[in-house]
Amino acid sequence: MAKAPAFDPADPLGIDDLLDAEDRAIRDTVRRFCADHVTPYVADWFERGELPSVRELARGLGGIGVLGMTLDGYGCAATSAVQYGLACLELEACDSGLRSLVSVQGSLAMYAIHRFGSEEHRQTWLPRMAAGEALGCFGLTEPDHGSDPASMRTHAKRDGDDWVLNGRKMWITNGSVAEVAVIWARTEEGVRGFVVPTDTPGFAAVDIRNKMSLRASITSELTLDDVRLPADAVLPDVVGLRGPLSCLGEARYGIVWGSVGAARSCFESALDYARTREQFGRPIGAFQLTQAKLADMAVEIGKAQLLALHLGRRKDAGGVRPEQISFGKLNNVREAIAIARSARTILGANGISLEYPVIRHMNNLESVLTYEGTSEMHTLVIGKALTGLDAFH
Repeated sequence: MAKAPAFDPADPLGIDDLLDAEDRAIRDTVRRFCADHVTPYVADWFERGELPSVRELARGLGGIGVLGMTLDGYGCAATSAVQYGLACLELEACDSGLRSLVSVQGSLAMYAIHRFGSEEHRQTWLPRMAAGEALGCFGLTEPDHGSDPASMRTHAKRDGDDWVLNGRKMWITNGSVAEVAVIWARTEEGVRGFVVPTDTPGFAAVDIRNKMSLRASITSELTLDDVRLPADAVLPDVVGLRGPLSCLGEARYGIVWGSVGAARSCFESALDYARTREQFGRPIGAFQLTQAKLADMAVEIGKAQLLALHLGRRKDAGGVRPEQISFGKLNNVREAIAIARSARTILGANGISLEYPVIRHMNNLESVLTYEGTSEMHTLVIGKALTGLDAFH
């Protein structure tokens, strides 16, 4: 009988054994990039509410192949969904803002152009975006319409051979640094997507300030004031909400994995602290209540990793459903927030210091809980799938 391997606190369930060598190599490359280029600086960026050198950072991310990494051709890496998920886990273990930059670039803007755009759109934008030479953003959410995109007010009207866009978009990651925006607008035919170079007259982006979450991330409000585009700016291969919602499905999948990374970072910080912080003459990790917290964290992280891996395997096999992605986002983000809060209690007062990553992850996860579908929306998606009854209206 083979001898069981030694217990590894960093991988209690031995999930690494379920990954192949290429999976682990991609994960480790992303982990090293984060350790070298982001982790030493991200707490300072968070405190200052800035993401400096974003273009240099984007080029670095392009250099390791994580921008649009599951897409085929046009300089994209064409990796598996599991490999993309592992990259998201490592990126968000560093900071949710970093994973958001990659997710918006690849799963939203690039995915929309790749799946629904013309060949000219793909040739013009995707190679530069994959290399990090051009940044993209995705304009769906509006000031008054987040969970209900069908009620969006941004509209596009034909004027001769041109389209003219008017409206506002809110909470747009990468908005003020993007060279291209994928904008969704109402038309007489239904909701359509438009590829909008951000230097087009009438397009403006203003950064949103005073955020207490995702502070190491660029978030903007977009204004479209009589933005005139040629006829071929429209994404030709989709009409209706199926377009933007399919893109959101890609981004939600990344969150299923990314939230595990944030939870892991909090757990590792709490575990290290519990081993070294002494009270009453011994490490606090020797006390039962602390061990109970750590055990609960490890159990939930293991379950969340297995759920993410299961969904990734289904996605690679072409059999994952939107309702299943909702399962993953609802569970994993909810548990990640609980783990962050529990880790904060182990660190005590130090838990609110940016010398440790826990409070930063706690704050970031409050945004992750909301974007790409709130917990309430995912709960209702699952409820509708279970009962066959629509509670949205």
